[in-house]
Amino acid sequence: MTRRSLTSRTNRNAAAWLFLAPALTALALFFALPVAFALALSFTDFDIYALGNWHFIQFVGLANYARILETPLFWTALRNTFYFVLAGGPLSVGVSLGTALMINSRLARFKPLFRTVYFLPVVTSLVAVAIVWRYLFHPAHGLLNYVLSWVGISPIDWLGNPDVAMPAIILLAVWKNFGYNMLIFIAGLQNIPDELYEASEIDGAGAWRQFTSITIPMLAPTTIFVVMITIIGYFQLFAEPYVMTQGGPLNSTMSIVLLMYEQGFRWWSMGYAAAIAFVLFAIILVFTLLQSAIQRRIQG
Repeated sequence: MTRRSLTSRTNRNAAAWLFLAPALTALALFFALPVAFALALSFTDFDIYALGNWHFIQFVGLANYARILETPLFWTALRNTFYFVLAGGPLSVGVSLGTALMINSRLARFKPLFRTVYFLPVVTSLVAVAIVWRYLFHPAHGLLNYVLSWVGISPIDWLGNPDVAMPAIILLAVWKNFGYNMLIFIAGLQNIPDELYEASEIDGAGAWRQFTSITIPMLAPTTIFVVMITIIGYFQLFAEPYVMTQGGPLNSTMSIVLLMYEQGFRWWSMGYAAAIAFVLFAIILVFTLLQSAIQRRIQG
């Protein structure tokens, strides 16, 4: 490598770092430093007294993490979170894929209108959505119970019964969020060459055979991506139970993030709350690595 080419390469690298500097600075100030501070906080007993005087902060090592494992409410929140992820995640992905297939169909009309209508819940304020859905779930005057009464089903206390409160939250979350994944699936479907379907029609393949032999395999990378972001998002369940049930009844909708919020901002056990946050981070990291390994195997 000549001196001239080395100098040119150095100048390009310097220019690249110069353009990246504002973004990297923002990431360091608003992401890396807070994460590092929270990690350090998780090894202390930082609480409301430490807010007034930092001399009250004491290093407690892994005591917060040990306390998490010894707290029954954490295991309840963990079980509820896994229930929400394992039940709501596949349902949300399935609804998104089904809607994308219908909108992308050759027989579908007014496609831009339907895409807009189905995406509206994603950008709608959760507070406004919660007001509407709390009316729908009302045990005496809710529209949902009114419809069920047509087929002879007695009124259900959707948000007051521990057995159905989480399914009600899942129903709300799927309705609110499926539109985002729907758009991703539509983009994936539009990238499948039409020639594959035309060739399969010539060979006599029906709609179901085309779906299982062409659509599903060609859509695999998109599906894995959608499943990954859905699981990551659903593990961070907070707003729905916070607005609708406050974690009740009987902690049946208490999630890990809601528990972390209550410990940190209600009881001011900031060190303990930070430890809960990093336990959740570890769980999400394990699922992300697992899905990444599956994606590499499929693509390989």
